[in-house]
Amino acid sequence: MSLEIVSQSNRSHWNVELDGIARPETDKGAGLTMNLLPKCSKEFNSAEYWETFFKKRGGNAFEWYGTYVDHCAVLHKYIKRNDKVLVVGCGNSELSEQMYDVGYQSITNIDISPAVISHMKERNRARRPAMAFAKMDVGQMEFADSQFQVVLDKGTLDAIMTDESEGTLRKVEEMFGEIGRVLRLGGRFLCISLAQEHIARKAVRYFSQQGWPVRVHAVGERAEAGGGQFVMFTFVFTKFKKLPGGGQGILEMCGEGGDQEKPLRLESVEQLLEAVKERQRYALLRNHLTKGSSGGESLSLTLCDRQSGKPRYSIYVVDQPSIKPARANNFAIFIVPQGREAEWIFGTDEGRKQLGRSADFKRLLVVSLHRDQHYQSMEAIQSELSGKVMELAPSGLPPGQQVPFLSVGGDIGVRKVQHRGVSDASGEYVIEDVKGEDGNYYRHLVFLSNVNVVQSESKLLHPASKSGNSTQKKKKKDKRKGRLCSEVEKTPSSMPGQVIDKSYLCCDHHRVMIAGLVFLRRKGGFHADAGISLLVVGLGGGSLPLFIHDYFSQSTVDTVEIDPEVVEVATKWFEFTQDDRMRVIVADGLHYIRTLADSGSGSYDVVMFDVDSKDTTLGMSCPPPAFLEQAFLQKVRSLLAPQGLFVLNLVCRDRALREKAVEVIKLVFPLVCLQKIEGEVNEILYCQLSTELKAVSKDLLEAGQILEDDLKKTGKHWDQTYRLAEMLEKVTIV
Repeated sequence: MSLEIVSQSNRSHWNVELDGIARPETDKGAGLTMNLLPKCSKEFNSAEYWETFFKKRGGNAFEWYGTYVDHCAVLHKYIKRNDKVLVVGCGNSELSEQMYDVGYQSITNIDISPAVISHMKERNRARRPAMAFAKMDVGQMEFADSQFQVVLDKGTLDAIMTDESEGTLRKVEEMFGEIGRVLRLGGRFLCISLAQEHIARKAVRYFSQQGWPVRVHAVGERAEAGGGQFVMFTFVFTKFKKLPGGGQGILEMCGEGGDQEKPLRLESVEQLLEAVKERQRYALLRNHLTKGSSGGESLSLTLCDRQSGKPRYSIYVVDQPSIKPARANNFAIFIVPQGREAEWIFGTDEGRKQLGRSADFKRLLVVSLHRDQHYQSMEAIQSELSGKVMELAPSGLPPGQQVPFLSVGGDIGVRKVQHRGVSDASGEYVIEDVKGEDGNYYRHLVFLSNVNVVQSESKLLHPASKSGNSTQKKKKKDKRKGRLCSEVEKTPSSMPGQVIDKSYLCCDHHRVMIAGLVFLRRKGGFHADAGISLLVVGLGGGSLPLFIHDYFSQSTVDTVEIDPEVVEVATKWFEFTQDDRMRVIVADGLHYIRTLADSGSGSYDVVMFDVDSKDTTLGMSCPPPAFLEQAFLQKVRSLLAPQGLFVLNLVCRDRALREKAVEVIKLVFPLVCLQKIEGEVNEILYCQLSTELKAVSKDLLEAGQILEDDLKKTGKHWDQTYRLAEMLEKVTIV
């Protein structure tokens, strides 16, 4: 399995920003190089500049983007020993000379500088008599048509195309036209370049539109004089006859696995340019990490399967700069089991930092496994990743040090996609069954527009265990800590029966929302047989309204869901059902509440918001901002009975946005209480019109215990981890 690199940063986008001046290396004549740099990038496009440059540099070879050794593997792949080769913009580089010395003896070199041509003729007159040199402009060459099998350019295109002005673009097209003219059919133009975006786009589009196949090799990374890092590319354009109808030529990106690795075929110029750009970003990311810590930035990259082009591994870099490690605590790789990547400790920056602190390594790479990819075993994953992850090791890693691969239980996890679908409202989604840390299986609804969030989760049971004694699940706060070990467990060969445990609430915020019903003060405590009416906005898999329906036997639940596809998913895959006490209204929650409030015909004891935002660019993912506008909250208030309760699941990572939302809620509801979910971003707000509660008292906790005891008597299975009184211990009045 070979991998393609896609790198990214959650806070810093590692774009390649080159200013048009390709910084030369301080090779031979290092003392001269910096003094010869142009005052501006446009001087690279000037014949006068190069004439002055080579006169001052004299006999010191100037290796424009590396030496023959850096490029020989690719050059040998495409150039035969008896090919007639034209080197354009040869300068005083030793590349042609070294190629000549290993057997390429039909080489013609051209350059616009008379000084450099005179010097190179003199330098090679005795030792390389068959090597030809001529002063010539690459845009106005004097050779006959179809004279060469290969045209080789090392940096000349980059020097010419310093900008995208009309004059520069005209020169570039003249260069391309002349190269196409002097090449034979089937001949190749090899262009060694830094692949700045405007240059790569122009070259690839031009030759692809001519019907020429385009193949790109990432040659290697080179250090800049200033200590930076850049990637050199060799673009291979093969001259073909123009396709009928002006069709696009074949586009391919080569990996780093040598001749045995099949190139990645791409469908569009933009895809090829993006592949080049990601390779550049990866080089900068590596350079950044090699120099030291990530400095608190959230850095990540994705390794893609080269056959399908789909993501295979996501790697998150977690640095602990304060750790002064012993020899054994420098570096480790943590493999997240399949299906668990959305858990807080693996799926958020804060969680991964906590994992890094508990693991106690200077640098921890947290690796997530992607759906639609097959993983044979933990050992196979280690073998596949070992070469690539070692490139991300911190500086100063002792040579030969063994780097541990860690996981939770050593198991790669189990993920089985049961169904795929597309919703008009929410886009693509999957229904998948995954294995939890406790050995039980769980069903997830995941919208692919936000793959790090599990929209709904339910516990699965064997049909035989549907009525009761299910395996007890550990508290989620324990589950999130993660247990580090390196043993490998066997993966079950089959999944359990698809029976939903309707008594089990997988989401902690759903449990806390249920516990908050004690705010509905009743004499003698709030009981399970209380006849309450609820409006729930947001269905998901339906576990929250189903739990209320089943455990509160006299309740009536109206659930509003905007997406009819979600209703179908909940019914078919999560065993959601409707009856005379449970109904679903397919409507926009905003519109439904406004209409009902304006009509004056609706009243509920409880209104619950558990609705997510489809806009992932916002700092608040639940609910959508429109649900927290003051005018709309006034409509919600008008639907509540005098002692009613508004319960909100708030998920907001933007502190300023969160504070503003809470302030607006307080303008509408005199009493606002808050319960944070440990280890999650979720916060549950309990809002009432009554102002009787002056402080969170012992009475509230006792009411939680009364409700818990009452729910245990319903005759339905009760999970012992639902401790409602404990869930209310940290409630605060906002």
